[in-house]
Amino acid sequence: MEPKKNPNVDLERKKTVFFLIGLFVSLSVVYIAINFRFYEANADNGLGQAFEDVEEEIIPITQQNTPPPPPPPPPPPAAPEVLEIVEDDEEVDDVVMEDTEADENTIVEELPEEEPEEVEQIFTIVEDMPTFKGCEKEKDSQAKQMCTQQKIFEFLNKEMKYPQMAKEAGISGTVFVNFVIGQDGKVKDIKVLRGVPGGKMLDEEAIRVIKKLPPFNPGKQRGKPVSVSYNLPVRFILR
Repeated sequence: MEPKKNPNVDLERKKTVFFLIGLFVSLSVVYIAINFRFYEANADNGLGQAFEDVEEEIIPITQQNTPPPPPPPPPPPAAPEVLEIVEDDEEVDDVVMEDTEADENTIVEELPEEEPEEVEQIFTIVEDMPTFKGCEKEKDSQAKQMCTQQKIFEFLNKEMKYPQMAKEAGISGTVFVNFVIGQDGKVKDIKVLRGVPGGKMLDEEAIRVIKKLPPFNPGKQRGKPVSVSYNLPVRFILR
């Protein structure tokens, strides 16, 4: 028994139809692809041609010429000098020029040469120190100095008076005095080196008494009299 084919599932009859459909689809795809590539090529060429046809416009660089600055204004003309003519009616005596040329017979007076003023040199220690009158009889220099100091203190104790105001104020102390025994043995240049605080009257009394010292035997250096500086403490003691 020969089997019968169902006409609904008979593939042989529909093979031609499927072939035609597939051919149509393939041709459609090929056509679309060809047209798409042609469009891209034309599009690229058109844009490229458009850019190639555009010429670059070169803008020339223009340089602005700055005008030079105007010249400075000329200085104002100087004011004309006015010369004032002053009438001078005063008569002037003729000046007589004396001949100042000297000949062989002209006597030129020589001016006396000024001797330079000698500056007194003051020593502190010399070969022979100043001595009080009467102390030069001592045998050596040390004994002469001890004698001189003793005589000076005796003289101060005898002549010095304690200022009344200093007594009432209870002021006491020592006044250090400096003086110079000159080349003639006289006392000079007396000054207070250090006084008593608040005791100006004591300073003045010490100076007054030292001024009354008698002349000394002057100090000597190499046998010549010289000036010698002395420091002397003057004590004021309340009793």
